[in-house]
Amino acid sequence: MAEPIVARDIAIVIPALNEALRIRDVVEGALAQCPNVILIDDGSDDDTVERVADLPITVIRHATRMGKGAGLRDGFAEAMRRGFRGVISMDGDGQHSADDIPRLLEAANAYPEHIVIGARLRKRSRQPTYRRLANEFGDWGIAIGCGFRLADSQSGQRFYPASVCALGDIPGEDFVYEAQILISASRQLGVRCVAVPIESRYQAAGGPVKFRKSHFRPLRDLWRITSHVVGQVFAYGNVAAEYRRTRATPVIIHDPSGEFTAPAGVAQARTG
Repeated sequence: MAEPIVARDIAIVIPALNEALRIRDVVEGALAQCPNVILIDDGSDDDTVERVADLPITVIRHATRMGKGAGLRDGFAEAMRRGFRGVISMDGDGQHSADDIPRLLEAANAYPEHIVIGARLRKRSRQPTYRRLANEFGDWGIAIGCGFRLADSQSGQRFYPASVCALGDIPGEDFVYEAQILISASRQLGVRCVAVPIESRYQAAGGPVKFRKSHFRPLRDLWRITSHVVGQVFAYGNVAAEYRRTRATPVIIHDPSGEFTAPAGVAQARTG
């Protein structure tokens, strides 16, 4: 039986592009939970890096913008070089709470060798309608690629075990990479996903916390993700059988508190 994974065993990887508004809060929150933080600056032209220059983190800088996929690849490679047992990814815009990190690690230990997704299932009314619909459509398509149902396949707050971080030649750039790594982990390693309910954190009119506008563009990026995934699903063959298999394999939700009530479409979920 492997020793439980604790915070010092992992790295927190934060891809960032022009995140001067919130990056210091994000990094300080991550450091409060884990001593190993890797920031990948994707060619920012603001003072993102300068805002955290005095903090004890590793910074990898791209001279030009290479996309979120490249940032995650570089963060994973650095984490594996340093021998960590896994990675938690967080976006640099502040929409993820570092306070959820212990819950992701708890799920990682309850479900060894699973990808843990911080699924924005709590207080979903805060999520803009167009984003929620885009996420649900993405869940449907990516699930068929994986062969099991998913909750919030678009969330950037995830735990990846080292076996997944070490996968090479994951195709796709930008947000496509985050979809593809779920599919590749499923197809190549037999890795499944487990969801941990987290809150949606978006800009509220007159709210005290400010977020920058998301880099995710639903029409553009969802089209890129969907066309990429659909091509793979057809390449696997027997699409009808894949669809039936997917629908028969429910979402796994880890919520020992019992506070979460599954929304429509996640009714078959179970707790760990």
